[in-house]
Amino acid sequence: MRAVAREHYHDRHPFNLRMHQGDLTPDELRRWILNRFHYQRHIPVKDALITAKFGTPELRRMWLRRIEDHDGRAAGEGGIERWLRLGEAAGIDRARLLSGEGVLPGVRLAVDGYVNFCRLHSPLEAVAASLTELSAPDIMRTRIGAFERHYGWIAPEGLAYFRTRETQGRQDGGEALELVLDWARTEDDQERAVAALTFKCEVLWSLLDAVDHGDSKDEP
Repeated sequence: MRAVAREHYHDRHPFNLRMHQGDLTPDELRRWILNRFHYQRHIPVKDALITAKFGTPELRRMWLRRIEDHDGRAAGEGGIERWLRLGEAAGIDRARLLSGEGVLPGVRLAVDGYVNFCRLHSPLEAVAASLTELSAPDIMRTRIGAFERHYGWIAPEGLAYFRTRETQGRQDGGEALELVLDWARTEDDQERAVAALTFKCEVLWSLLDAVDHGDSKDEP
């Protein structure tokens, strides 16, 4: 599972490489923030679908924390709010982000594919697909450094989402990996778990393909 994340995670995508090297224009960075928000706002949706598959209160309580991490306990809290603040720090109006205007068709297709995967597949596969979180802390550290070095026009408080996900991603990935290792006892289950994580990596890669080749008219 770690090898899949290491070899197929989207930190190797050309768009992410350009972002971390400081080569994106302000319009390109804003286009990524706007389109990635479409993914961010669906994270608690897919986590709700996964939670509904669990048969014990213990598992549901554990996974419910992920929804709270993104939606917050109250208005003005959580990862979605922090992403909105990132957008505002980059000069994108909050109302524009929330409207979904300008989200590219390829991004919508990738996000819908992931949400439906979690809706239709087994708990093992849905949890295994979330294991891109194993790579989240590393890419968050890289991204924070890149934004601080190359994109100083974005206010530091706009990076709060990335800073929070360093810790949350480590916890989420560790919990999900324990479940997958416990559940995937047969060779068939192990192959399905690996395939699920590979699919999720492809979703993130496809999302960046769409952003990288997005029409300039969709830029804020």
